[in-house]
Amino acid sequence: MSHKFMPHSDKEIKEMLDVIGVASIDDLYSDVPEEVMFTREYNIPSAMSEIELRKHFKELAEKNKSLTIFAGGGAYDHYSPSVIPHILSRSEFYTAYTPYQPEISQGTLQYIFEYQSMITELTGLEATNASMYDGATAAAEAMFMMVASAKKKNRVLISATVGEKIRKVVETYTRFHGIELTVIPEKDGATDLDSLYAELEKGDVAGALLPTPNKYGIIEDFKGVSDKIHEKKAYFAIYADPSSLAVLKTPAQWGADVACGDGQTLGMPLTFGGPYLGFISCNKSMIRKIPGRIVGATTDADGKRAFVLTLQAREQHIRREKATSNICSNQSLMALYATIYVSLLGDKGLKEVNELACDGAHYLYDRLIESKKFHAVYNKPFLKEFVVSSDLDMKKVNEYLLKNGIMGPLLLEDGKVEFAVTEKRSKEEIDRLVKLMLEA
Repeated sequence: MSHKFMPHSDKEIKEMLDVIGVASIDDLYSDVPEEVMFTREYNIPSAMSEIELRKHFKELAEKNKSLTIFAGGGAYDHYSPSVIPHILSRSEFYTAYTPYQPEISQGTLQYIFEYQSMITELTGLEATNASMYDGATAAAEAMFMMVASAKKKNRVLISATVGEKIRKVVETYTRFHGIELTVIPEKDGATDLDSLYAELEKGDVAGALLPTPNKYGIIEDFKGVSDKIHEKKAYFAIYADPSSLAVLKTPAQWGADVACGDGQTLGMPLTFGGPYLGFISCNKSMIRKIPGRIVGATTDADGKRAFVLTLQAREQHIRREKATSNICSNQSLMALYATIYVSLLGDKGLKEVNELACDGAHYLYDRLIESKKFHAVYNKPFLKEFVVSSDLDMKKVNEYLLKNGIMGPLLLEDGKVEFAVTEKRSKEEIDRLVKLMLEA
């Protein structure tokens, strides 16, 4: 057969149109205004041979610049082991069918189970779903979980130190779900806890979402925060970088009920913004409010280990108004990516990644301050990302860096700039960055 897909015959089309009482396919669009109908020819290039197509894409790829990256802001240039794509394409993963039919999808179910287990270990909480689109939508779903669990309360607090793009997505979700969102101001680069406690005193708060590390790279201190939140019968969610949880206090250790974030830091290439991976973990008491699905381990009829879906409170299984979420998909391939990455590195490797990034970031910070052209802004602990102010025209500096193959820092307001250093950045690269910036 020369076609993988056989279109309907004219006879079949006529039979279907007769059933619904329509004379032609065009009649199906009779309600569409004529002025919005596309009437021109499609601008589709002529067909190419395989050789021509490969050459065409090679030429397109060569237009891209390979840069040494010192920018962060939520997406980081971490090392991605070359073996990952090869394992991703193994048949037991690549050809496994939808997890709703466990008898023919054990590969998919197993790696989702392993993914859940690894994220659960990193967050210290009791359950993890599989999975979310990205960190921003995971934060929005964490907010829904807190509102659903608190009942009768529909106000959520979010720190101003949560990344702006994440906050905007959360705001969009609240606007159409009747949830009130209150932004807690920042103070010296961290959440203003006095303002947080004052809002909690009003007694109408369902939950609070706070980050660590935050949008400035600062590791926030949440000592005693969970007690204050729980005293008011509210829930506590932390937006976290999963890679950093290998060395920082876990959300569970801070007393959080929910953890969410973006899994891009688990070795995923930047790839111009995606695809990435959102994660949510929670305590067992909130497990029926978690979106997506949860895979569990069991034994089959022969007593062999097997995997099945154990929870899937999604809208296609129950009445729409009773569903926990309208998320209809999961980033399964990227969940597998994260699973392979964490498996390859293990505890020791994840700690080493953070240690190298931390050493590099602090080395760069010290070099910048020593230059007298950059100045400290926040006297707070950081891991791989930090903010300084500068006397230099950083817009021109970044243009100069770009010409020299470097993506420079993110430009913030009031002359502040934000640098990020991962384990990929060498001392030589950092020294060259500083040299070029002072030249510019």
